[in-house]
Amino acid sequence: MKSLLLPSPLLPCRRNFSSTARRALIKSIADLPDRRQPSYVQRPSTALLSLQWASPPRNILITKKKRTPGITASLIEYSTHLYTTYPSINIILEPESASEIHERVNFPVYTYTPPPGHASPPHLADKTDLVCTLGGDGTILRASSLFSHAATVPPILSFAMGTIGFLGEWKFKEYKRAFREVYMSGAPDTYAKLDDSGGSDHRIPPLASPDDPLDRPLSYADIRGKAMGADRTARILLRNRLKVGVFGPDGRRINGDEGDTYALNEVIVHRGSSPHLKIIDVFVGGRFLTEGVADGMIISSPTGSTAYSLSSGGSIVHPLVPSLLLTPICARSLSFRPLVLPAETPITLKLGEKNRGREVEVSIDGKRISEGIGVGMEVRVLGEHVKAANGDWCGGVPSIVRGVNGLEDREDDHWVGGLNALLKFNYPFGDQDGGHHP
Repeated sequence: MKSLLLPSPLLPCRRNFSSTARRALIKSIADLPDRRQPSYVQRPSTALLSLQWASPPRNILITKKKRTPGITASLIEYSTHLYTTYPSINIILEPESASEIHERVNFPVYTYTPPPGHASPPHLADKTDLVCTLGGDGTILRASSLFSHAATVPPILSFAMGTIGFLGEWKFKEYKRAFREVYMSGAPDTYAKLDDSGGSDHRIPPLASPDDPLDRPLSYADIRGKAMGADRTARILLRNRLKVGVFGPDGRRINGDEGDTYALNEVIVHRGSSPHLKIIDVFVGGRFLTEGVADGMIISSPTGSTAYSLSSGGSIVHPLVPSLLLTPICARSLSFRPLVLPAETPITLKLGEKNRGREVEVSIDGKRISEGIGVGMEVRVLGEHVKAANGDWCGGVPSIVRGVNGLEDREDDHWVGGLNALLKFNYPFGDQDGGHHP
């Protein structure tokens, strides 16, 4: 029998809150349970999909804007709330974030070993149930690029904390309600047979009884059998990606050994530091289209249509339109106009033999490839398939958007509102009152 150590009456009593070691640990994501994949169901009244979990998500990847102290504090607040409020939640962080905050939280965090070159982080696609982003559009792109070699991407819940935030859906102050809506999203009988299979998971209780109902820790008894209803599911906007293959003059693939790379925004062929225009042979559907002489060429997805392609004169395309955009960068010929093509049309860009400057840069969602590039190299692009042969939705980047209960016919207004409020679409000169016009 162990003896109890009591403070001596002759010595001052020390306030030892705990004799156990701190739980501030960094663990490998290989130790986590396998990923839980939700299903997506077409909503009858809109083009948005409904998110339905067969069982609650457990492994939550949180990415944040780098080198921003305010967002680091928000990351600590957010991850602590998730861990203490929801049963069996595991927090996954990028290696830099894990090193930055693991000593400032009282629970273990999970991370991965940074992969070499253009490889994907090991185990991440097999372990992540849900992705949350704290930052701007660049943070969402970086989160998507972590799954650039995965056929399916977990749902992404984004909080706009950057400069523009065109892709971000929620303000950070709404994180409690936003996450609970996603966590509880499902059909009426989603959690009817739910039980705590882990058995040994113990959360750290809050220091005081919270006044906010969203802060009260949930148990499996709280959510078992909850009927959320068909109108309470989270809304999903499925964003199509590009499938990109980059091949050297010898035909060898140079964008990694894992096959095609998926891009959410665009792939760019650019002259880089060379002072010379590039001569790029453009093939559409296997047929030669034109010899483009320009600073470079952009092939973008509908999501990327409001990024570099837009700045280069490309069209704005709604993210639900399955298409590819071909946009020249500062073309020498004024007759070379941007094109919008069907998503299933393959596009090939080949660096022609006539080029004076032999070097060129290829960028896939901001990640540059410069080694192995030369005359004769090819970039092959095709739109991603997001629907399987059996009719199930798959692929793409499932972006969680705001639901508007009772206004389902206006649920796509978040994109229209973004054009007006963030991109100042058709903003009249001299109009400073900020009012809108019917």
